[in-house]
Amino acid sequence: MTMDIRRIVTGHDSGGRAIAISDGAPPVNVAEKGGIRLAELWATDRTPADNSGGRETAGEKMPIPPPAGGSVFRIVEFPPESGPDADIDAETELLAGKGATTPADARHPAMHRTDSIDYAVIMSGKVDLLLDDEDMTVQAGDVVVQRGTNHAWANRYDEPCRIAFVLIDADLAL
Repeated sequence: MTMDIRRIVTGHDSGGRAIAISDGAPPVNVAEKGGIRLAELWATDRTPADNSGGRETAGEKMPIPPPAGGSVFRIVEFPPESGPDADIDAETELLAGKGATTPADARHPAMHRTDSIDYAVIMSGKVDLLLDDEDMTVQAGDVVVQRGTNHAWANRYDEPCRIAFVLIDADLAL
């Protein structure tokens, strides 16, 4: 089952006037292994971004981290970890298969990091943000600025949690 998401992409006509070049479901809106639902909304491959033309940038093979110098915009819905569709091993496989780095001594199977700065807006539900040594519960209306650190999203609650993410390429600072 996909998410009910409407994506509007604007652009310019030949006279330079603002127009909607796309209005509808995002091209990638899938249910992944482990019950996670994912909508890939947009990506850029450089900064500053190229706003010319009408080329679609969200694709089936988008990795978790953004490309060098670029960004990724997506919405992810995490099912309850105790739910019938939950499969933490599948989530771990999904993260690794899409380019996230998983630490060898991870305290949760979905622990990972990317060389990016991530802006996360919790849209609905609640979820636990796991860091190396602490947990924090975040809920609808909260925001997280994730700065290239090890983390996992653990939905230990009864309802799905939907989060909008913007990931921007960054240097890892250690």
